[in-house]
Amino acid sequence: MNYLKEVVILLLGPYLILLCRRVSGEQISGKGIINLAHRQSKWTPLMQTSANLSDITSIRSFFEFRTLDPEGAIFYGDTKEGRDWFVLSLRDGIPEMQIGKADILVSVKGGRKLNDGAWHLLELRSEGKFVVLEVNNNVELLVGLHSKLAEDELTGKIRLALGGMLVDKQKLFHPFEPEMDACIRGGHWLNLSTPWDADSTWEPRPCFSEIKKGSYFPGTGVAMFNTSDLPGLKTEEAGITVEIFGSWTGTTLSLQSTGFEYVLRELDGNKDIKEMQLGLKEGSESVAPPHEPATLTFTILKHSLVVNSKPELETESLDFFSMWKNGMLLTFGGVPGDSEAAKNTHYLRGCLEKILVQGQVIDLDRALYKHTAVSSHSCPTEAMNELT
Repeated sequence: MNYLKEVVILLLGPYLILLCRRVSGEQISGKGIINLAHRQSKWTPLMQTSANLSDITSIRSFFEFRTLDPEGAIFYGDTKEGRDWFVLSLRDGIPEMQIGKADILVSVKGGRKLNDGAWHLLELRSEGKFVVLEVNNNVELLVGLHSKLAEDELTGKIRLALGGMLVDKQKLFHPFEPEMDACIRGGHWLNLSTPWDADSTWEPRPCFSEIKKGSYFPGTGVAMFNTSDLPGLKTEEAGITVEIFGSWTGTTLSLQSTGFEYVLRELDGNKDIKEMQLGLKEGSESVAPPHEPATLTFTILKHSLVVNSKPELETESLDFFSMWKNGMLLTFGGVPGDSEAAKNTHYLRGCLEKILVQGQVIDLDRALYKHTAVSSHSCPTEAMNELT
């Protein structure tokens, strides 16, 4: 387990230094295209703004929203320095509002699923003692609140935030995972027009013009799991299986533990694949998927590792079942750390449409570590030729 800690600290080192320095983030417009993904801090909002309540003439915000992610934080607001607050999130793809006000704590979930990859117009507004959520001009949630302890007239400041919360997560009535792989555009936030303060650890990236389900690796960075947190052995005969579906080139996965390292590089059928450049409106990225989708089945047996039914490594000196249970690093997309294997790694580039461990879908948002360049729930479609 000490080995796992050392690798995580090594990978997070630059991020931890940045946090210690508390470098100020830049200011950006709340009206442009905003990618809510690509950050290390879970709960810290990507961007936030504040205003005096005396300057607010409209308690109404609306924006377009697109995602394939089933869960995460979207929009947050509070007054009284966080004593009264609300957060809009997704759970199972369905909108959920949680509100804390005076002695009241409310959680309401309902409406249509929004994680279908299409753009949806969302509007949040206050109507007296009610908070209303509209989706595509239809009311989806209506939450009424009344407390004898609440103050009718509010003074001070109102704070707004995207992609996180400004109060402790312990205040939530119904906890959720905050990471959200989504895009927002065309935002109108109350009647405010001032720039927002961006979190210094956030790495703003363009949004793909069209998306499909999967985890996108752009040729930089990895996603790393502790195997003790993943589904375990059922029968010794079947072993532990990792199945990967998608189109990619580069290092698929690696296994590491104290004194042991295994790297699964490109499949034979995926070598000799030419990179395809994608034209971008901002920056420059490329993807290099194989011409045909691939399927990989990686099987861990007690004393051997098997790839697509072909033995890759056999050793009586190692018990892989015990190593899996006690905790190894299972890394998708490359080799973590600073070993020679890591230095010589060609990082995975392409779309992993689905990752299964023992038949269960693996969510990269639950990774022990995930590089900010990796998209957990969306890939560019094959026909994609630009970013917006």
